Amino acid sequence: MLITEVLARNAQFYGDEICLVEVNPALEQKREVTWREYELMETNAIEHSRREMTWRQFDDAANRFANLLLSRGLGKGSKVAILLMNCLEWLPIYFGILKTGAVAIPMNYRYTSEEIEYCLKLAEADALVFGPEFIGRIEAIVDRIPQVDPRLFVTADCPTFAESYRELASAFSAEAPQMELSEEDDAAIYFSSGTTGFPKAILHDHRSIMSSAVVEQAHHGQNREDNFMCIAPLYHTGGKMHYFGSLLSGSRGVLLRGTKPEWILKAISDEHVTVVWLLVPWAQDILEAIERGDVKLENYELAQWRLMHIGAQPVPPSLVHRWKQHFPDHDYDTDYGLTESVGPGCVHLGLENIHKVGAIGKPGYQWETVIVTESGDPVAQGDVGELAVKGPGVMKGYYNDPEATAAVLKGGWLLTGDMARMDEDGFIYLVDRKKDVIITGGENIYPVQVEDFLHKHDAIKDVAVIGLPDERLGEIAAAIIQLKRGHHSTEAEILDFCGALPRYKRPRKIIFDEVPRNATGKIDKPALRKKYHVEGLVETETTH
Repeated sequence: MLITEVLARNAQFYGDEICLVEVNPALEQKREVTWREYELMETNAIEHSRREMTWRQFDDAANRFANLLLSRGLGKGSKVAILLMNCLEWLPIYFGILKTGAVAIPMNYRYTSEEIEYCLKLAEADALVFGPEFIGRIEAIVDRIPQVDPRLFVTADCPTFAESYRELASAFSAEAPQMELSEEDDAAIYFSSGTTGFPKAILHDHRSIMSSAVVEQAHHGQNREDNFMCIAPLYHTGGKMHYFGSLLSGSRGVLLRGTKPEWILKAISDEHVTVVWLLVPWAQDILEAIERGDVKLENYELAQWRLMHIGAQPVPPSLVHRWKQHFPDHDYDTDYGLTESVGPGCVHLGLENIHKVGAIGKPGYQWETVIVTESGDPVAQGDVGELAVKGPGVMKGYYNDPEATAAVLKGGWLLTGDMARMDEDGFIYLVDRKKDVIITGGENIYPVQVEDFLHKHDAIKDVAVIGLPDERLGEIAAAIIQLKRGHHSTEAEILDFCGALPRYKRPRKIIFDEVPRNATGKIDKPALRKKYHVEGLVETETTH
C-alpha cells in the first residue's frame, strides 16, 4: 500500500470524521471555521484561530490539486515545490502532488531568496506552491526562475506574478486521478547539507515514505483514539513522518502554529491530544514555565496525554528526569534519524527503556545498524566508529549527484556521519559528528555560511564557527573571531552586524581569539571545540 492509498482508505471509511485541525493561538479573537466554510470565503482564512477538515475533505482537496497539476502537464517526471508555513492546506497539497506521480519538494521556510532559487534549480522544480509570507522572497527571484511555472499562491490577494491555488483547484474534479504508481516511483525531495554547507537534494521513493508510517506506528502504537500534535514545520521529515503513524491508524492530527508553553498545553487540553513530539527547547520551556509558576498544570485537561517523545538533537538525560517528575504517567521515547533515512525512527530508545536515557537506542522496526571503522569494518563493542543504518527508508540517493551518493551509500548501508559506540546491552550512544554541522533547537546551522558572512566585516581577519553545548538548544553557534591588526570591535557590534542573518543562524557567543589553522590551511575546529568546551568563554571585548 502507498501513503496516498492510506489517505483514500481513510476517506472511504472515516469520511465525515475530523482528521486535521489547525490551531493558531495568536489569533484567538477570531472565530473558528470549517474547511467547507473556508472554501466559500472571500477573505484570507489564515486570520482565523481554528480550522478543521474531515478525511473526505482532505482527500477531495488532494484530488482536486492533483487534477489541476495534471491539466498543466505535471505528472510523472515533474517536480513541485512547497514553500508554506504549517497550515491546513499543506498536507492536501503534498498528497495531491504524490497522487499525480510527481515529486513533492518541501522547502525550508527560513530560506532566503538566494537559497530558494538555489534549491529550486538544484531539484529542477517545475512548479511552486507558496504562501503570503514568501511574496517578497519569490518576487526578488521570479525573473531568474522562469522554468518554475505555474507559481501557485495559497490564500487570498494573489500577487501578479502567481496564480490562485484556491480558485484554480476548486474548479477541478474531486475524483482520484487514474495514475499507476509503484513503491519504486520517486516521491519526494528533501534538502539537507553536505560538509560545505550547501544543500543536497535527497530523493526518496514511495516505499520510503510509506515505511515512515509503518515504523512510527510500530514504535508508538497509534490507534483510532489517538490524536497527534504536530508543532514542527512540515517541511521537516521529523514531525510529518511522525504524523504519518496517525494517518496509518486513521486518527486525528493537530497542527499548532506556535511554541509557547501555554499555547502547547492549552492545545493539548482543548483538542484532547494524546501524543506530542517535541524538540528539546520546547520541552525545556514547558518545564521552566511550570517551575516558575507561569503555567499551572491543574488548569489544563491532560489526563489523556500518554506519550511525549523527542528527536532532531541530543537529549539531556536531566531534561527527561525533570519531565517525569511533572508528568510521571507519560511514556517517553528518543527518536534518532536523518533526512537520508526519511527522518526519525531508524534508531529509537523504546518506551520500555527509559532507564537508558542518554542513548539514542537500538535499531528501529525493520532497521539494522552497525558501527564501522574508516575502512568499513565493524568496530569492537564499546569502541567508537561511524554509525551506519540499513532499512526501508534509506534514500534512493542525492538527486543528480552520484559522487556524493556513492560516498554515503555502501551496499545498501547509509553512513550517517555520526560517531557512536554501543554498550554491552546493545544500546547506541552518539559520541560526536564527523561533520561540523551545528544542530541548534532541531535546526542545522552550517558554519561555512556564517563564516563567509562574517568575513564581510571590515575588522575581521579570520573567523571560525563551532558548536558549544547548551542545555536548552542542544548546541549554540559560537564565532571565534580574529581581528585585523589595529582594529577594534565588541561583541555587541558583531552581533548587530549579524542581524542581517536569519535569526536561527546568528552566533549566540562571540569570542575574540586567534583562529588556528593546520598545515594545509584548514581551520583546526577540533582544537577549538576542545579548548572552549573545557576553558569556557574568554573576554568578549578585545583590541588586536
